[in-house]
Amino acid sequence: MGYVVLILFILLIILCIRCICIVPQANAWILEVLGRYRATWMAGIHLRVPIVYRVAKKVSLKEQVADFEPQPVITKDNVTMMVDSVVFFQVFDARLFTYGVERPIAAIENLSATTLRNIIGSMTLDETLTSRDMINGQITAILDEATDKWGIKVNRVEVKNIQPPRSIQDAMEKQMRAEREKREAILTAEGKKQSAITLAEGEKQAAILRAEAVKEQTIREAEGQAEALLAVQRARAEGIRLINEANPSAQYIQLKSFEAAENMAKGQATKIIVPSDIANLTGTFTAVTEAVRNNEGK
Repeated sequence: MGYVVLILFILLIILCIRCICIVPQANAWILEVLGRYRATWMAGIHLRVPIVYRVAKKVSLKEQVADFEPQPVITKDNVTMMVDSVVFFQVFDARLFTYGVERPIAAIENLSATTLRNIIGSMTLDETLTSRDMINGQITAILDEATDKWGIKVNRVEVKNIQPPRSIQDAMEKQMRAEREKREAILTAEGKKQSAITLAEGEKQAAILRAEAVKEQTIREAEGQAEALLAVQRARAEGIRLINEANPSAQYIQLKSFEAAENMAKGQATKIIVPSDIANLTGTFTAVTEAVRNNEGK
């Protein structure tokens, strides 16, 4: 009898433990009673009646990511390309998520593919490649509105990859290569132009500086020649003055005349005519010199 009571007591403890349910954080459990929806248990401790109460579904309330396979899409200009999208969603109503749709993730995938085809089908290839943000916004708005009755909140949809056909990719690469070569040629031409302009400016400045240097040199040489000529004339004038002050004799004047004749003989002339009365000329020069002195004395 004692063993029976002990066994019954153990069974009662096990039954009580099984009646206690602990729902983890960020989760929701759907409770059914005899096959009908009873309640939604949120995080915490709950009690249930065995056999009568049944946990029909455990739903995660965290944000989830659904990465779908690439879908073939035809653009407005009849280009078929593969588009890969990612959907970020979160369950806000566990009851609607459980009873609203069969296989919610598959439903989101099909709805996303259909919406993506409709949006990209109204755009050209170039618009598709340059308008990802607009495509993401439109798909997010449409999916969010459609999944409200499923208890799902679509936070955002991202077009992860757009892959055009290989022929289109080759054409785009050739176009990009041509654009790069064009920009390179323009930059090279601009560089050569700037180099030529800089070189011409340098040659211009050098020519100006050379002209200024030649001008300065010519001016200085002219000034030097003028000063030298002036100095020679001053020296000659000083020599004449000194001769006049020294009262040169007739013999000195006659000697100077002979020196002048000798200097004349050193030139290129082949014949030199010397006056026979050079002595008389010397006397005449002496008389003239004395007359000049007398006039200066007066």
